[in-house]
Amino acid sequence: MKLKELKKKKWFAFISNIYVLILTVFVVWMLFFDANSLLTHIELQQEINKLEKQKEHLQKEIARDKKTIKKLKNEQELERFGREQYYLKRDNEEIYIIENADSLKNITNE
Repeated sequence: MKLKELKKKKWFAFISNIYVLILTVFVVWMLFFDANSLLTHIELQQEINKLEKQKEHLQKEIARDKKTIKKLKNEQELERFGREQYYLKRDNEEIYIIENADSLKNITNE
């Protein structure tokens, strides 16, 4: 008796239609199980966003390095860079490295 009443409902007739059932199965398959599913597209889009951020970061580093290379073509800048980064000195000089107490605390905390 309940099944007969259920079959008389409009929504049941719509849902039990063979075309609706096939369409539902097709949509579920395309959204979740297919090789080009929605989940795959979301993962790929996240990967694209991550790679674009990395690309921007690397482009900024390239621009910074180009500036440094341009500076280092000057003889005085090259000498300054060598003295600051690699503690190079002339034959008749002595170098004393003075560090602030704040910079020492930052190094030990890291």
